[in-house]
Amino acid sequence: MSATSAASDHSDALRVSVLSEALPYIQRFAGRRVVVKYGGAAMAREDLRDAVYRDLVLLASVGVKPVVVHGGGPEINDWLARLNIEPQFRNGLRVTTPETMDVVEMVLVGRVNKHIVNGLNRLGAKAVGLCGSDGALVVARTYGDGANGLVGDVAAVDPAVLLPLLDAGYIPVISSVAADRSGQAHNINADTVAGELAAALQAEKLILLTDTPGILRNREDPASLIRSVTLSGARELIASGVVAGGMTPKTECCIRALAQGVAAAHIVDGRTPHALLLEVFTDAGIGTMVVGRSDPGGPGIARA
Repeated sequence: MSATSAASDHSDALRVSVLSEALPYIQRFAGRRVVVKYGGAAMAREDLRDAVYRDLVLLASVGVKPVVVHGGGPEINDWLARLNIEPQFRNGLRVTTPETMDVVEMVLVGRVNKHIVNGLNRLGAKAVGLCGSDGALVVARTYGDGANGLVGDVAAVDPAVLLPLLDAGYIPVISSVAADRSGQAHNINADTVAGELAAALQAEKLILLTDTPGILRNREDPASLIRSVTLSGARELIASGVVAGGMTPKTECCIRALAQGVAAAHIVDGRTPHALLLEVFTDAGIGTMVVGRSDPGGPGIARA
């Protein structure tokens, strides 16, 4: 047997092994809802965008019901610069004046959302673009004391508009813009929207695509990745300072979702091609999984 033939046989065997490993996960999650927060490098880089789109279409094709929630901060900044509006931030949040809110709404709802929808449809999916205001999916309230302007928080979620879409095989793509009860649009953090939506849908999984490997015990050492942690353990990591900075709101988002009935939450490195499939359909996964208790059982929950 030639070296080329041997290499080809090994490659074929590896593909079969990967498919075989995925089978119990496909069986477990068929018909289940999975909410994916999409952003960061996975949105900015063309090669990663294509990988995410393919992952989402594959999930839908094997019976999983994905829901996508997205932000779009870099593109908002780009359009603010084109319009000679200086971006401002306070305490890590965008100061959102009425003028800035017009740009946020235009970019997130009118551009980014439709680019994602078009990318999924191009691969054979049936994707539908929505924002939080559609069907009163998300009702906003002003965040904190209002010092950041039209920055919002989630006051209520009603997923009724999504249920017939999911049952018909559509992939809802949701931008994190929503109106308050007076009709005023607000800009809401996409992680927050994804977590509250996952809870309202009683999703099997909440997956946050980030630009970090996951929760690290030592923030300077990627090899210190915490692969699985319980709800109580995640709270302890925040209290001890292991989770700090920008990872804190993401971990808190996972904690809140699990406390409201989501089975598992994942913080996954979106810079890794096909991160979604690696996290959902392999034994090891690639990110940090937060679960309600130490060993709920079943594929895709317990990890070695």
